Amino acid sequence: MSEFVVSPEVAAAPKALLHDHLDGGLRPQTIIDIADEIGYRALPATDPADLDRWFRESADSGSLVRYLETFAHTVAVMQTEAGLYRVAKECALDLAADGVVYAESRYAPEQHVDGGLTMEAVVEAVNAGFRDGESEAAAAGNTIQVRALLTAMRHAARAREIAELTVRYRDAGVVGFDIAGAEAGYPPTRHLDAFEYLQRENSRFTIHAGEAFGLPSIWEAIQWCGADRLGHGVRIVDDIDTSGEVPTLGRLSAYVKDGRIPLEMCPTSNLQTGAAKSYAAHPITLLKDLRFRVTVNTDNRLMSGTTQGREMQHLVDKARWTLADLRWATINAMKSAFIPYDERLAIINDQVKPGYAALGVVSYVP
Repeated sequence: MSEFVVSPEVAAAPKALLHDHLDGGLRPQTIIDIADEIGYRALPATDPADLDRWFRESADSGSLVRYLETFAHTVAVMQTEAGLYRVAKECALDLAADGVVYAESRYAPEQHVDGGLTMEAVVEAVNAGFRDGESEAAAAGNTIQVRALLTAMRHAARAREIAELTVRYRDAGVVGFDIAGAEAGYPPTRHLDAFEYLQRENSRFTIHAGEAFGLPSIWEAIQWCGADRLGHGVRIVDDIDTSGEVPTLGRLSAYVKDGRIPLEMCPTSNLQTGAAKSYAAHPITLLKDLRFRVTVNTDNRLMSGTTQGREMQHLVDKARWTLADLRWATINAMKSAFIPYDERLAIINDQVKPGYAALGVVSYVP
């Protein structure tokens, strides 16, 4: 990562993370180690610093399609139980060290079966890694809960199967479902049977929508598929008229705001894929000011060279966010998490609010 200073206050702030891809957050050294163990010879670099730089530069292209191509290497080293376990454990440890007290990490089981694993074995290896990572983090004084979202790839045809896997493991650390991948040409309604199944089973799900594609993607995700949250949702601003003194919301944006539909926004990632032009101009601040249910997220920590602390610091430095704004967004994230209400409330009251109170922030006045 490039030199960047996260202030002591932001570093100490308790954080909640809803949109973080497991295969987008590997440590460069881990990729090199596992590649050597399994005989994977296609890495573009074998020095950790060089490999780290390659991922960031390749992802910093302004193209979502090019951004997604970097995942070929991370997915390649996540094809064994040992590799998946290590990646999941280190994910929990890295997030905890960043001050994250609750995280939902998403991954696509269908992408980790090339080595002969079943999707059940994939889920169990990742779950084991998260649990051991949580325990090791707690022993080091960093309390964190990491839950999984199972993702189906929108260009494939296994969404119903993965939805069933989500329900099967919902009492073992899997809290929801997602679809991901290139939006253009692959609308969420292609997987309508999976979403209808999840609704019948009282299971929660989010949908990547409104990142590289516009309002139709968001509309379908909500009105046809019934998404509980929107992954990114950046393009909702296309339905907000800012030409007057007071912004005017269209029917869809008003529906999202009034329904308190959470937006899983990822500033650095959006800059890389061209969904936003700068931190200062990122729609997240306008949406915050308009009281949408905004959350701050990392998306892919490796490709974006980021952490949750860095995402928050960028907003403080370049978009004039305050610690009170960060507290508000963190509580938004916990309100929107896919764990039971009582568990969400406990994290808010026992960790988030006391953590910010120690920094002198006890409330938020819009």
